[in-house]
Amino acid sequence: MELLPMIAAPGVGERADAAADAACHLYDAVAPWSGGPGGWSRTAAEDAAETIETTAHALAHIHPRAEVILAPVHAALADLRRQLELAPADPLTAEGLPVAPRTVGNPRRTRWVRVLTPPAPRRPPTGTAS
Repeated sequence: MELLPMIAAPGVGERADAAADAACHLYDAVAPWSGGPGGWSRTAAEDAAETIETTAHALAHIHPRAEVILAPVHAALADLRRQLELAPADPLTAEGLPVAPRTVGNPRRTRWVRVLTPPAPRRPPTGTAS
């Protein structure tokens, strides 16, 4: 008996493949710095930790026990965040959803700094006869 179907839901297979490729590229970029943290910045480390956490949350829906099985991943990432003095992960509700709802579908977009600019001055319509 197979637990998983041969074909994933629309977009899932492509996104999982892209995530795996991105992880390989990240490893290749970090490998030359293997003697120390020189290749990492605070933002890069937070982004990488968030990627793993979000992927683990997505995988938690793959099997009834997956959330329990993946709990050590979240514990390890929380400890890594503490060791690196990074902000803790977003707290979750009992249902596994972020406490504060995200304002957009992509969680990374919520962290961008938005700069408000003044509106352009209004101009009278052109081409109208009085």
